[in-house]
Amino acid sequence: MRRILLIRWSSSLLVLLFVVVSANAQDPADHTYQALGAPAQRKTDIAWNRFHDHAGLHAILQELHEAFPDLTELYSIGKSYEGRDLWCLEVTNKKKGDPSRKSGMYIDGNIHGNEVQAGQVVAYAGWYLCENYGHVPKVTQVVDDHVFYLIPTINPDGRDYWFHAAHTQNSSRSGKMPYDSDRDGLVDEDDYDDLDGDGSITRMRIKDPNGRWKPDPEYPEYLMVRAKADEKGEYTILGQEGIDNDGDGRINEDPAGGYDSNRNWAWDWQPRHIQRGAHEYPFSLPNTRAVAEFVIAHPNIAGSQSFHNAGGMILRGPGREGGDIQPADDRVLAYIAERGAKMLPHYRSLISWKDLYPTLGDEMEWFYGARGILGLVNELWTPDNLYRQELPRDEAGQRKTIEFIRYLLMNDGLVAWHEVEHPTYGKIEVGGTKKEWGRVPPSFLLEEECHRNALFTVYHGEMMPLVKFGEVTGEKLGRRLYKVWVEVLNEGLMPTRCAQDVAKHISPPDIMSISGERAKVISSGRVVDRFFKKVEPTKIRHHRVEFDTVPGMGTVRAQFIVSGTGSITISFDSAKGGVLSKELEL
Repeated sequence: MRRILLIRWSSSLLVLLFVVVSANAQDPADHTYQALGAPAQRKTDIAWNRFHDHAGLHAILQELHEAFPDLTELYSIGKSYEGRDLWCLEVTNKKKGDPSRKSGMYIDGNIHGNEVQAGQVVAYAGWYLCENYGHVPKVTQVVDDHVFYLIPTINPDGRDYWFHAAHTQNSSRSGKMPYDSDRDGLVDEDDYDDLDGDGSITRMRIKDPNGRWKPDPEYPEYLMVRAKADEKGEYTILGQEGIDNDGDGRINEDPAGGYDSNRNWAWDWQPRHIQRGAHEYPFSLPNTRAVAEFVIAHPNIAGSQSFHNAGGMILRGPGREGGDIQPADDRVLAYIAERGAKMLPHYRSLISWKDLYPTLGDEMEWFYGARGILGLVNELWTPDNLYRQELPRDEAGQRKTIEFIRYLLMNDGLVAWHEVEHPTYGKIEVGGTKKEWGRVPPSFLLEEECHRNALFTVYHGEMMPLVKFGEVTGEKLGRRLYKVWVEVLNEGLMPTRCAQDVAKHISPPDIMSISGERAKVISSGRVVDRFFKKVEPTKIRHHRVEFDTVPGMGTVRAQFIVSGTGSITISFDSAKGGVLSKELEL
């Protein structure tokens, strides 16, 4: 601190003023104060209360990579049908261990084109890890110990299509590969039509004395309600904005795309007449194929987190009744999800097929069933967060959301009913809610949604396996003969190989081994009772002991009888748990 003496004259009095100034103050007009939960010193200037298209997300990842070169790598894992890169930001402390041998957390979002906040959450997670490294001990530890693979959008074509074209509240889930949705031999020939050019596909209505709808008495400019059974209506609802582009008597029946990227995975895949949206065959879409190839090339991935919208859910498998889920794995995932339900207001921990709906050929199921990766899916955003209370899922709840738009968004989010000309119906009216309302949060709640979900993902990452040496001893048995006792701990909740991995032989077993230039292992085995010193001997290759897994928060132990002298190297190698090495002098 330093003190400045100011002299001020008044008509009858000389006043001495001492002003205390902070020694590190640079701008006397800067009166900011550091808030909890935010980075202490930001190296990047990124706003999280807005959405970004594919180029905008890439710019965020590029800025992070340039600001944190020691923590990040930025690369494309493949390209979409329209040639956009699937960018991956890899985050870990590259100076502490080989990133490819650390337990990895795969995080993606936006598999459906309109799930745009998912991309923001994934990018925010990378930003939070980088900006808080070295400032928040917990963050520093998790970035030192693990590697995070963050891919904000695995459907960049669909994302940009949502940003730059007119849509409903719920379109478009698909990508942009041409597709014959109505099976008439043509592709994408009857998409939505923005009749008033406002960027949103709202609803159409026409005045009709025999119609069964009327304007809501409280919100007549936006909301329609059904007339009572004994009451005449005023309008007929004609559906969503559109015209019959192909002259087949239907409207909007073959929009751009039309498949579902989350039904195209090679686990429980079924053709589209059984599973809607499945496309032609597993991994027939370039984005799903690129992700699968990336995951197969990274056997260190132990956990995964995907972000969709909407509904406020934390989903775990299986996707169908009787689908693959080992009880031990379900317990781990349920525990993590239940923690998430406490971190995320109004989110619920659910089983996919049982509590939502069955799916075949989805991403989470392939990650678990084929790769032994313990994954969860968050359905981002719930309207319950508008008022911090559970809203009814009926007309009363809809009226509450309209009330929110009126008073907290000043009607931004609604399109008032207004007249347009339609080539088939003549003069009609269009109106309703904008495409940005309903499935995505408003800007002032977006940053909270990003932070809570990103921090849940970091927690999920913390639960990945983390192996360390425990007790390591060498006991002399005779001349040049030693008994070496080795203990390995797993400090994570997840086992080094989940039960599905072990059952399906997906990853190689964990291996503990001893080597030395002047030493030879003459016998070894797994310690099955450390108190009574019971050992299950290995029958071949005595220099190594195999373990199916190191259980979460558990230990494994091995005993080696070694002949020789000098230094020996004790190693532990786990595909998903990491590698360890330790020297011991005989």
